[in-house]
Amino acid sequence: MNAIITACIIMISLNTASAQGGDISDLKKLISANEDTHMDSKDLAFFLATHNYNAEPKDSYVEINLNGEICRLIPNGEKSGLCDLVF
Repeated sequence: MNAIITACIIMISLNTASAQGGDISDLKKLISANEDTHMDSKDLAFFLATHNYNAEPKDSYVEINLNGEICRLIPNGEKSGLCDLVF
């Protein structure tokens, strides 16, 4: 478990791209194409970091900087997709 947390922290700290190559449609496509009903904010941040998004887990949501705009992603449990996107 500690190895996973350490890997997540390293990936997040090394990732400085802030989703520069992606846009909102890429992000929407990514979160709608995947599903995990047990994903929490830390899991979601890790998933986004592995897809080159600078994701920071908060209490119950994840915050990303998408081309200068701060977005909140809230894991949505049983609903389709991974999360709800809020600007």
